[in-house]
Amino acid sequence: MKFKITIVILFLTGLCIESLLAQQSAMYSQYMFNTLAVNPAYAGSRNVISATALLRSQWVGIAGAPRTSTFTIDAPLKDKRIGVGLQIFNDKLGVTNTTGGVLSYAYRIRMEKATLSFGMQGSASQFTANFSNISLEPTSQIFDPAFGSDVRKVLFNIGTGVYYNSDRFYAGLSSPELLNNRLSSDTGNLSRKALHIYLASGYVFDISNDFKFKPSFLFKAVGGSPLQADLNATLWIKDRVAVGAQYRTSADILGLLEVQINPQIRVGYAYDHSVTRLRNYNSGSHEIMLRYEFGFNGSKFLSPRYF
Repeated sequence: MKFKITIVILFLTGLCIESLLAQQSAMYSQYMFNTLAVNPAYAGSRNVISATALLRSQWVGIAGAPRTSTFTIDAPLKDKRIGVGLQIFNDKLGVTNTTGGVLSYAYRIRMEKATLSFGMQGSASQFTANFSNISLEPTSQIFDPAFGSDVRKVLFNIGTGVYYNSDRFYAGLSSPELLNNRLSSDTGNLSRKALHIYLASGYVFDISNDFKFKPSFLFKAVGGSPLQADLNATLWIKDRVAVGAQYRTSADILGLLEVQINPQIRVGYAYDHSVTRLRNYNSGSHEIMLRYEFGFNGSKFLSPRYF
């Protein structure tokens, strides 16, 4: 069997094998612009109605590689003491597909120069796995029951998080899915979702009037998998354009580009290059982000919100 086919099978069975549990939740390179997807306490933190769309195509060239799309919108309410958010997502991996929605709520404690938020969320999703569509080795005489029937399940979950931010600093700790949902009718833990915990932080340093340096990180802890970190460094130029680099431990190196077109519109692009053996079988991963923010009047350019 060719290597590409083997990789596809590994992706598919990864949802049922504990050693591959890190791939259960969608991966984002531009995590700093998609924070609501991992932390409900982020809702309303930008103090305006903010909508973000993100498309990700991972490991281009490998059949069955992940394809993810997500749309989030959040807003502050009641003198910015409350934040609410909505996320709609679709995540496709091989013959598996997950489509769902998330409602987020945040209680925000407003301080003189910062805000501390406590968030919670509820989600519902449709998980499908068309295992019967997999073409196994035709000469094999052994029937594998794992690929004999399809899976259709509606999953419900809850999550929580805490988020602290000022104009120049943010830090957040969250677990967006606390329930250990079973993905199939099999007994045991091998077909269950694993607990994901995220720790993120970043800061903006002034270099000069025209240049700002913004380092950030995201640590991801998943049950049954090694700790993974995304380490990012971005240079803002005249608050209009940002270029950055990122390292995902034992996985990828990344290049990032952001453009603040006007006070309402920001676009971003990320390219991931594998540092593992997978680099020989794919042409990288691509991620595009578009953000639109409501509530600005006039054409005067304002300093962007960095987080």
